[in-house]
Amino acid sequence: MVLVRRFKPGEEMEMVELFRHTVHRLNSRDYSPEQVAAWAPDDLDLESACEKIRANNPFVAVHNDKIIGFADIQSDGYIDQFFCHHEYAGIGIGKKLFAAIRQFASENGITAIHANVSITARPFFESLGFVVERKQEVTLRGQSFINFNMALDCGKS
Repeated sequence: MVLVRRFKPGEEMEMVELFRHTVHRLNSRDYSPEQVAAWAPDDLDLESACEKIRANNPFVAVHNDKIIGFADIQSDGYIDQFFCHHEYAGIGIGKKLFAAIRQFASENGITAIHANVSITARPFFESLGFVVERKQEVTLRGQSFINFNMALDCGKS
């Protein structure tokens, strides 16, 4: 059984590792080795990554005491991080996380949700009703990436 709940302090490092493994194992289908290395480098600033997780206060999906996914939503409806463990991709974990995000949005008067979505994640977000607002080229650690700014009008889905 998968439980979705808010993250607990002390789980940040497990989540950072999940992020890194997901980028290296899933996103590597759509991005070059150089882009993947820039996105989730071996020398990632762990304290900054952990602080970002704490600040975002994400929901986590847990199975057998293991975090298998996490996602956040900010007060303006922005999803900053949304990652599922590569071994659990495609089996509904993301939909469970998104259900928690939608409930939070509903309870907090958020009428639109938006995110900057990777090439890899675009079909998943489209399956939830998100539409591409614009294709973007972003630069991180000297590498250029294509991603998509996507949005969902919560009154329409």
